[in-house]
Amino acid sequence: MDNSFRCRGNETHSLSRAPVAVWFGPMPCRDRRLSREGRWVCKTNYIIFLFSLQNQSYKAHGLSKGKEREQRTLIRFKTTLMNTLMDVLRHRPGWVEVKDEGEWDFYWCDVSWLRENFDHTYMDEHVRISHFRNHYELTRKNYMVKNLKRFRKMLEREAGKVEAAKCDFFPKTFEMPCEYHLFVEEFRKNPGITWIMKPVARSQGKGIFLFRKLKDIMDWRKGTVGKKLTIVEAQPARANTNPSGSHDPRSSDDQKDEIPVENYVAQRYVENPYLIGGRKFDLRVYVLVMSYIPLRAWLYRDGFARFSNTRFTLNSIDDHYVHLTNVAVQKTSPDYHPKKGCKWMLQRFRQYLASKHGPEAVVTLFSDMDNIFIKSLQSVQKVIISDKHCFELYGYDILIDQDLKPWLLEVNASPSLTASSQEDYELKTCLLEDTLHVVDMEGRLTGREKRVGGFDLMWNDGPVSREEGPSDLTGLGNFVTNTRLGCVNDRKEQLRQLFRSLQVQKKAPG
Repeated sequence: MDNSFRCRGNETHSLSRAPVAVWFGPMPCRDRRLSREGRWVCKTNYIIFLFSLQNQSYKAHGLSKGKEREQRTLIRFKTTLMNTLMDVLRHRPGWVEVKDEGEWDFYWCDVSWLRENFDHTYMDEHVRISHFRNHYELTRKNYMVKNLKRFRKMLEREAGKVEAAKCDFFPKTFEMPCEYHLFVEEFRKNPGITWIMKPVARSQGKGIFLFRKLKDIMDWRKGTVGKKLTIVEAQPARANTNPSGSHDPRSSDDQKDEIPVENYVAQRYVENPYLIGGRKFDLRVYVLVMSYIPLRAWLYRDGFARFSNTRFTLNSIDDHYVHLTNVAVQKTSPDYHPKKGCKWMLQRFRQYLASKHGPEAVVTLFSDMDNIFIKSLQSVQKVIISDKHCFELYGYDILIDQDLKPWLLEVNASPSLTASSQEDYELKTCLLEDTLHVVDMEGRLTGREKRVGGFDLMWNDGPVSREEGPSDLTGLGNFVTNTRLGCVNDRKEQLRQLFRSLQVQKKAPG
């Protein structure tokens, strides 16, 4: 039997067996995927051939129990992270740990497992994992900026300059080395200002340096020529982009050993950060995304400000203890106090700002931060593969300047869950417990909740109002978004009332 198929791009696809169906339509990324049928994607025309999975080799998870999700009382979990996450998972009622190759229902995986196994794993309806397939569209520094720039241009074209200006929350940024000449042109327009260089795919402050002279960047370029990256650190020097705008690092993954230069971003340094006690800080805020299509995002009330140990000055741009607030950097400082750490909880930070600038200025600042969370997620909404099995807990890093303007520094796909103090341990334990409540493996929620523990639903295919009933988007009413970042987090009482009401609803007849 001839199983060849000619697509609309005039390409002939010779298939090993006959597909059970053929589907035409846009795809967000050129990733091969498995669902209830095998799917093979025509890379240029986004045609999906559906095959029966009979006699195919794949890993399946969540199949053995045969129960519907809402009836599940036993959750099999797996993770390789030995920190607060393991403590939370092991103490959760009805959850049991699975090791090695055992079948699981919930997997808090690392991104390396995702890259190597996701495309070859079949997951039953109720199964959940902790990352979206191409999470890097938002969490890799160069892709984040590219997506935000493209989204801003789209807004300007479709909604006007005023709406597009709402995306002006990230410093001027260039990808290096591919945009080196554009960077030099911009550098010469503003001589003497400070720039910061960051590797696109490293964390904890590794590889970052500040500079004011082109000579410094030229030395960096010379130092990277011929440099071979390790498998762990290697990132595509240039990523292919498909028609939908998403990046496809898979096409260059096989050539990692040939990459001569590690990608960096050169970013204009915010020279006027807001200081407390003469010290620089940034904010770590947690956003939980359950779906991209439609976009459904939750904002956690708690977070923290991370301070440097050393008073801020622009006279010593080589001192990382002055300019980098990462705990991994600051804890190596001679002045670091392990019990006190370098953190303020967001409630304390918000109260401090209110006492200094008044409540109205604080409300405006936190509203601007809400805008950052939503616009950044919308910028990747059409390129992230929105798989119903996936969720993502993002760690946003926000810098505040002296004018109380928030700047987006980066978004982390794997924010640190290791505690640096008892207060930090309590915050992250509660954060993870509430994340599991929202993911709802037990199937207890109705789907209509606006608050679960410390999480407030801020976007549900549109802005969510604090008031009950339909949202008033006309601009005539007093619409107040359903976010309370840095406000009181009475999560235990809220959860007690929530689950009590759910029990009542469940027992009510009809």
